[in-house]
Amino acid sequence: MNATTTGMPPVLQLRDIRKNFGGLTAIENFSLELYAGEIVALVGDNGAGKSTLVKIVTGVHAPTSGTIIIEGQAVAMSSATMARAHGIEVVYQDLALADQQTVYMNMFLGREPVNRFGLLDRRRMIDDTEKLVKDLDVRIPSAHATIRDLSGGQRQGVAIARATHWASKLILLDEPTAALGVAETAKVETIVLSLKQRNIGVLIISHSLDQVFRLSDRICVLRRGKQIGVRKTSETDKNEIVAMITGLQH
Repeated sequence: MNATTTGMPPVLQLRDIRKNFGGLTAIENFSLELYAGEIVALVGDNGAGKSTLVKIVTGVHAPTSGTIIIEGQAVAMSSATMARAHGIEVVYQDLALADQQTVYMNMFLGREPVNRFGLLDRRRMIDDTEKLVKDLDVRIPSAHATIRDLSGGQRQGVAIARATHWASKLILLDEPTAALGVAETAKVETIVLSLKQRNIGVLIISHSLDQVFRLSDRICVLRRGKQIGVRKTSETDKNEIVAMITGLQH
């Protein structure tokens, strides 16, 4: 059961979002609601505006006009720090993990807890990391493993686990399995589905329509910065989505 059935406000509402870069309109009149415990897929060709939209939600770009509403409250998302303060985390394709550091240090990168003596609370970091990777079933050797020694799928699992640790409301995933093989992709998809159980809203960008149909509750199609439509995944098929992405009727 997600929040659509409980009468809760959407965790994220975008109203008439527009983004101009100089004379170029990257996004125009985009509106979307996303509920807790729901996975919405954002699809469209390269240059459709998907990554720009993620950057607007996560405070990297300010919208030229339009409103971002978090749990019923309009917010000015002026920085990534602010987005994090609102319980929003993002996992980019390039992961932004520190290769030379351990898994547990990466989990708390820039947000390290300290004990009452002002020293790094490593015990807490390790315990929290171990609990989370166990909960999400991320198969890594240990919290002490160094990131560079992990496989692509394990790194992706760590990045999603970190987002899960800090996100209270929403996680955005930008092509989370683009560089992974079949088995590792399946593992990451299982982790993504487990976020629903935690009642976190998920917005996922994916080029793989197979993946979109496996994971999402709804699909939102962008074409050249315009929102073409939103479909319930259970009520559409690949042909319709492809036609919406390309603008060509099948």
